[in-house]
Amino acid sequence: MQKESGKNVAIILSGCGVFDGSEIHEAVIAILSARKAGASVKFFAPDIPQADVVNHLSGNAEPLPREVLSESARIARGKISPLFELNAKKFDAIIFPGGFGAAKNLSSFAMDGTSCSVNADVEKAIKDALSAKVALGFICISPVIAAKVIGNGVELTIGRDPSTASAINAMGARHLECGVEGFIKDAKLNVYSTPAYMLAQDILQVEAGISSMVSAMLL
Repeated sequence: MQKESGKNVAIILSGCGVFDGSEIHEAVIAILSARKAGASVKFFAPDIPQADVVNHLSGNAEPLPREVLSESARIARGKISPLFELNAKKFDAIIFPGGFGAAKNLSSFAMDGTSCSVNADVEKAIKDALSAKVALGFICISPVIAAKVIGNGVELTIGRDPSTASAINAMGARHLECGVEGFIKDAKLNVYSTPAYMLAQDILQVEAGISSMVSAMLL
């Protein structure tokens, strides 16, 4: 039986599916890693419409509207709260999986690049976590959100992609190259990031990077 650590982790979702929401492998691995470390997990997502809807079989856009919160509930098995209810002080760690939802729904990076905006509830969650010294974890493309909100030279990684690394630097952060099975820790700001599917060719690589990052966040 899993020994509980008494620590609490919030996972911030952005929909369900790599092309228009949270990357499901990354989200599930983050959940499992937190639970293996004995932490309890709660889920949050903004209560907003998705920026778009993508047919994950064909890759084509679909006209059907979908909501970020209700789509995220698929991953959370229905137990999820709107992000505005998040009280960062009640958590030991807050984790943002990747997927295009991070760059389309949590922010507008996919459309606007370095001029992007960040959802107000996402920005508040990050700033509240920084103030409370809560560990923040960013997976795959989601470090672009940290770069935009935190800036201030925060050390982040998306692996080795030159264009995204350049954008992270342009938004006031400092990009560091990192192998797929590793992670970067900004010790001063208590911010962690790992490349996951920005670099991975196999789910085993994703698992190695995320699990090591989550374990370090919960020490």
